[in-house]
Amino acid sequence: MKDLFTVMKFTMKDMVNRKSFIVSTIIICLIIIIGFNIPNILKMINNGDSSNTKIMIVDSENIYEGNLEALKNMNLEYDIQIRTDNVTFDDIKDMIEKDEIEEAIIIEKGNPVNLRYIVKNMAMTSGVPQDLLTGLNTVYSNMQISKLGLTLEQIENLNPNFNVEIEQTEEQEVKGNVFAIMLLSIVLFYAIYFCAYQVSSSITTEKTSKIMETLVTSTSPRTIVLGKTIGIGIVGLLQVILFVAIALICAKTLLDPELVNAVLDMSKITPYLGIVTIIYFILGYFTYALLYALTGSTVSKPEDIQSANGPVAILAVIGFYLSYFTMMNPTSDLNVFASMLPISSPFCMPFRVMMGIASTTDVVISIAILVVTIFVIAKIAIKIYSNAILNYGTRLNIKDMIKMYKEKG
Repeated sequence: MKDLFTVMKFTMKDMVNRKSFIVSTIIICLIIIIGFNIPNILKMINNGDSSNTKIMIVDSENIYEGNLEALKNMNLEYDIQIRTDNVTFDDIKDMIEKDEIEEAIIIEKGNPVNLRYIVKNMAMTSGVPQDLLTGLNTVYSNMQISKLGLTLEQIENLNPNFNVEIEQTEEQEVKGNVFAIMLLSIVLFYAIYFCAYQVSSSITTEKTSKIMETLVTSTSPRTIVLGKTIGIGIVGLLQVILFVAIALICAKTLLDPELVNAVLDMSKITPYLGIVTIIYFILGYFTYALLYALTGSTVSKPEDIQSANGPVAILAVIGFYLSYFTMMNPTSDLNVFASMLPISSPFCMPFRVMMGIASTTDVVISIAILVVTIFVIAKIAIKIYSNAILNYGTRLNIKDMIKMYKEKG
């Protein structure tokens, strides 16, 4: 046990002191802070240039019968000028070139009413702004309705407010914010994948610097594998906790509370969900970290790490996307399968819990499958690692690994 703690301490100290770790941590923290400040930055920019789009509406044929002034009471973000005299296209062109206006709408009789939308460059617009078009429709409709002499009750019946209720045919009721679920899924994937990746990088780097020879002579390969895996996992978990803490602080202090509650729906973050998420982080991390320990021990050059880790990276991506896309249909059989499959359950099961569709039995079975998978991978990885760790030659292939495993067993 003492040797295990020694390896853990050495690994953690080595990780924290790496320039790449320090720089990447600082950069990600800055990205989080800047990202949450984007709404405030945009607000400052808008305040610095608070003038709204200057748009002129020409109704020389009096189609709106003088009711266009109602547009100014609709809180539209435009500086609206109403003209009822005869304004030609050339007049408007001249006004746009002089920056007196930016856009113009000419209303002409027709069935239906014709709107000529005039801008400086068609490539810079996608058509009449929808909110302004809605305002023009509303004013015109109200004008026509008022001519019919309808009572207030009759007018309200023309535009009824429906009471909408959503019901489902499946017995399982799904609750939860899909955006929050997907966001947390991405965070978990980052935490598990990138922390586990550091294991292979650490092993290969130490082989290159001959540190491994000292470690092997002072302790067993099993202790090295477990010590490095746990040490890097602790550092990675603390790093993720730091990122999440900064994100929550920024969300709490920099964003509108109503927006945060609407997007993230923090009411679904319960202690039970937190415990389940941490358990799956640990188990998911060990699954991929042990696989990366295996691939890291098969190469002796840092430049070979990426190619050696390719198969494990593919497994991780498949597991992530399997859980990610099945969230669109959380009650499907495929989503249940993803929550049980070891390569995807760390990303999927916590959010089945969050959505209220995973029973305690489902969670226990999923964890049991993941634990058994970890023991199987650990047994294979440690045996192959024991023989491959001092290999400084060419990269080991599958045949070599099978041979080493049989010899050890």
